[in-house]
Amino acid sequence: MGVTVGTLDLDAYVGAADAAIRAASSTDALDAVAAEYLGKKSQLALVQRTFGSLSDEEKRTAGAALQQVRSTLDGAISGRREALAAAERLEQLEADRLDLTEVVPAQVRRPLRRGHQHLISQTQAELEDVFVGMGFTVADGPEVETDWYNFEALNIPPAHPARGMWDTFYLELGDPETVVLRTHTSPVQVHLMEEAVANNTLPIHAVMPGRCFRRDTPDARHLHTFHQIEGLVIDEGITFTDLAGVIQTFTTAYFGPAMSSRLRPAFFPFTEPSAEFEITCAICQGAGCRTCSQTGWIELGGCGMVDPAVLDAVGIDATRYSGFAFGFGIDRCAQMRYQIADMRALVENDLRFVEQF
Repeated sequence: MGVTVGTLDLDAYVGAADAAIRAASSTDALDAVAAEYLGKKSQLALVQRTFGSLSDEEKRTAGAALQQVRSTLDGAISGRREALAAAERLEQLEADRLDLTEVVPAQVRRPLRRGHQHLISQTQAELEDVFVGMGFTVADGPEVETDWYNFEALNIPPAHPARGMWDTFYLELGDPETVVLRTHTSPVQVHLMEEAVANNTLPIHAVMPGRCFRRDTPDARHLHTFHQIEGLVIDEGITFTDLAGVIQTFTTAYFGPAMSSRLRPAFFPFTEPSAEFEITCAICQGAGCRTCSQTGWIELGGCGMVDPAVLDAVGIDATRYSGFAFGFGIDRCAQMRYQIADMRALVENDLRFVEQF
């Protein structure tokens, strides 16, 4: 600045103050520097007290010079204070940092292992492979369905006694009891038939795996959230003999030639005639046990010829086309194939069980 006020060389003063500011290693040290160079006892304050002996012009010149010095030093001190505060915060954070790294002693360290698909997922993939090998395609559909797709299109109108066969979860959407968690994968069949009619892509040869929901009490053979795979064939000239052949071919391909299967009459609103198919209990080999209720047989699923009323509901000409449908539990297949006495073990997530498959 090249200005001297009284005996104070302002250039030298600013230089000395700037060096002291940069040398301050803490906010406390910086406060001391600020008091020394800008405080009431600083040389700057002492010089200002001598202004009484100066002329008005000298006062204006000296005052402007001193104000510039104060402004320059205030800016330098503020910048240094921010830098010191940031450094102190960083030091405090570093001091407070916790090392949460878990060091496992070498003597108990185990190698990392890759996970694998759950037994249900493995079983579903294997079943899909079997049916694809038999000429079926694989289809999928939503788990939340309207009452029409889950019941009415399958020949189960409102208040029909057959609805008692399914303990249904209703959702609070739309009008009461109009939206459900699907109780079976049969609604996917309705979607497929509608698409085939709309796109003129009949015939249909498809299987539909997926998750289903019923208010069942879990026991050795039942879960409230379970998995099904259903099959649908719609073509010209399809008979019950075709259905029986597919069931037998599947049983042999999946369970092996040593397992027997049988069909027995049953009732389902969407098929006529209807049947349930059973296989030899893999737990007791037909001798009778808790899992099969001492019968020697395990029901795998239901099947039958598609009721003409279902074909009419989706616009398929029942005088020209016929078909069959079947469905069974993926969980039940896993239970039988791996001789799992209680199906609840599939959802308990016990590693001692899960790691076996």
